[in-house]
Amino acid sequence: MSNSRYTSSHTPVLLSETLKTLAVQPGGRYIDCTLGSAGHALSIMEHASPGGQLLGIDADPEAIDAARKKLKDYQETVLLVNDNFVNLQSICIKHDFFPVHGILLDLGLSSMQLEENRRGFSFQHDEPLDMRFNPAQKITAADIVNTSPEERLANIFYTYGEEIHSRRIAREIVNHRPLETTLQLAKLIEHAVGRRGKIHPATKTFQALRIAVNHELENLESVLKQAVELLGYEGRLVVISYHSLEDRIVKQFMQKESRGCICPPETPVCICQHSPSLRMINKKVIIPSAAEISQNPRSRSAKLRAAERIITPGDSYATTEDHTFLTLAKSGNWRKPALLEKIRTVFLAA
Repeated sequence: MSNSRYTSSHTPVLLSETLKTLAVQPGGRYIDCTLGSAGHALSIMEHASPGGQLLGIDADPEAIDAARKKLKDYQETVLLVNDNFVNLQSICIKHDFFPVHGILLDLGLSSMQLEENRRGFSFQHDEPLDMRFNPAQKITAADIVNTSPEERLANIFYTYGEEIHSRRIAREIVNHRPLETTLQLAKLIEHAVGRRGKIHPATKTFQALRIAVNHELENLESVLKQAVELLGYEGRLVVISYHSLEDRIVKQFMQKESRGCICPPETPVCICQHSPSLRMINKKVIIPSAAEISQNPRSRSAKLRAAERIITPGDSYATTEDHTFLTLAKSGNWRKPALLEKIRTVFLAA
């Protein structure tokens, strides 16, 4: 296999906004949960030097290979892990990489995934119906398309793709199985629902299949919860999403974790005992500028949300020593590398 397929350029989306909301600083410790072609990761390390550290995670082994080459100048301070970010907490514990100053999730596909790895993420080329981020996964898009009952297919397309023609598309698929390639499926969908406007009628179905194959929404909900526990005081969580389902999950999670009581409105007295763990940084979602969209059309649907970790007296700091530490943390001194070991111990105890 030629190495040329790993060298395509990939323009990081909302790069300056990401660096600003992450508050990247020299000596900081950061996690890129969706490493991709390492565009964001490289800029993070440039701004975190000297002394910065990065943990990069990607389920796609080809992305890890590409990132390792791009980050070769920082190989002593960068750790790359081929795994799914749903395992974020166990990865960090295994490699003793917490607490951290910032965590980034860029939920979009990289140019490499769309154009070069021949796994059927796009119908611009005739490729196998695969759509797995990690080739070691068992279930492919072809498995779902060719074995699922019609009703389940329709539910997948409607739930994950918000496809209003889900039942018609599912019926056509069942009547013309087996389908093995992206173009076969795309042409069948176009024939079933017709074509209107610039957006190909298969777009939402392909999105839905990719989400279903990789359990993207379930994994996103899980990793957001884990991320909060790995952030140090004033550590930043930054998420870039590309469709309404992802953005809704991120928005609702950050809003919930930035509130105290989360009891239903009809509850007369608070019984949830929920304490806020985050502070919203950008209450209004950040979107690309017209100039960025012009230069990188794939950024047009991107939405960035960011929040900052806060610590309250109820965060399992029960001893006098822990309360002393809490005072230190709130002063901002935890960001000094010498105190990282102390905060790591407290977080483990919690």
